[in-house]
Amino acid sequence: MKFEMLTAALAATSMLATLGVASAHGPTRQKVSEKIEINAPPEKVWAVVSTFQDGSWIPVVAKTEGTGGNTVGAKRTLTLKNDATVEEELTKFEPEKMTLMYRIEKVDVKVLPVTNYSSWLVVTPADGGKKSEVEWRGAFYRGYPNNDPPAELNDEAAVNAVTGLYKAGLGELKKKIEGGS
Repeated sequence: MKFEMLTAALAATSMLATLGVASAHGPTRQKVSEKIEINAPPEKVWAVVSTFQDGSWIPVVAKTEGTGGNTVGAKRTLTLKNDATVEEELTKFEPEKMTLMYRIEKVDVKVLPVTNYSSWLVVTPADGGKKSEVEWRGAFYRGYPNNDPPAELNDEAAVNAVTGLYKAGLGELKKKIEGGS
């Protein structure tokens, strides 16, 4: 009888411990990917996208300052139109694949509600090389790393902010390259 009670108590304790661990789960990595087709050859699009020291095609950016050009480890600071800044580092640059990767080193979560953000820009030929497809994709965690985030720093806020940034940026890139701005 004592053995059965002990076994039942251990089983209950184990079950409660498992539930406690499950409910203590922190944030999960979020991913966003947006694409746009641009009526220009990939080389022309890559020439704009690959210039890491120029973020002028991103609508919220007022100016870009940086060092290192397009070499891995290059740094840039984007000053936004609201005077906030974003510090980024180029982590991969593959012109033969028309791909670059960068990460945000420093940003106020009130400006962009994300942490541990990395992003890729990829240009691929479309329509036999007459057009281009640009994919901007990112992976990140929400701006609040603990459980029960405030609404402005939760997963949904992070995904919405990045999605909005990518859609606006790709739309502006298309306008710039196709001659609309």
